Amino acid sequence: QVQLVESGGGLVQTGGSLRLSCTASGRTLGYVSVGWFRQAPGKEREFVAAINWGGGNTYYTDSVQGRFTISRDNAKNAVYLQMNRLKPEDTAVYYCAASRAGNSIGDIVQAPPANLNWGQGTQVTVSS
Repeated sequence: QVQLVESGGGLVQTGGSLRLSCTASGRTLGYVSVGWFRQAPGKEREFVAAINWGGGNTYYTDSVQGRFTISRDNAKNAVYLQMNRLKPEDTAVYYCAASRAGNSIGDIVQAPPANLNWGQGTQVTVSS
């Protein structure tokens, strides 16, 4: 069982940037796909971005395309989410999630939540 810990959240003004990190322990992330999700107050959790095991394939929800970049460093057992040009509507708790066995984008985007390992989340607040 892999344990995921997110960090890097905080308070930022509209137009600012943050870089979230997801570090893993207990098992290597190097062979599975990983994604970021978010949940705003009063809303359901939604998909944000995903990256395949090797890092060569990424996928984003439309609302963050061109502003957010997901990347990974398998040597450091970590995945990152660079968030630029942040907007108030990006305010949410951001969660890292790793596939239990799959290595493709679909293993994140189409997986039932129970099929993923989840971190505890990190709060991102964008002030207007």
